[in-house]
Amino acid sequence: METLEYTIEIDATSEKVWTALWDETSYRQWTSAFTKGSFYLGTWEEESMMKFLDPENNGMFSRVLKNDPNKEMVFLHLGEIFDGVEVPQDWGDATETYLLEETEEGTKLIARIKTSEEFKEFFEDKFPQALQNVKNLSENQL
Repeated sequence: METLEYTIEIDATSEKVWTALWDETSYRQWTSAFTKGSFYLGTWEEESMMKFLDPENNGMFSRVLKNDPNKEMVFLHLGEIFDGVEVPQDWGDATETYLLEETEEGTKLIARIKTSEEFKEFFEDKFPQALQNVKNLSENQL
């Protein structure tokens, strides 16, 4: 496992950034950097299961490990979904963490991903644009 980290400064409150990240409509917008038409099924409650899907019903399923509103969200990725069918994977501690830290200028958003080598290039390519999308939503649309 390798830990990748991406950070962006956002001129908005942590509440606005949080809403941009997890509101159903804005989630679809910022995650389009990964796959057009991305959406989720489930609730953000701790220990609940979430499905992160594309329009063809492919994606991944995860457990919400931590939900501290306006501060921290952590998922543990458990497996992939192919055509709607969950396929568990032995990814160990493949987590995705979003940290929001209030600053004098607004909010610093830190995304930390523990991933296997097979996904590193994808994240390196897509995450900077995804965080730019969150910034634009937080500063301009909410």
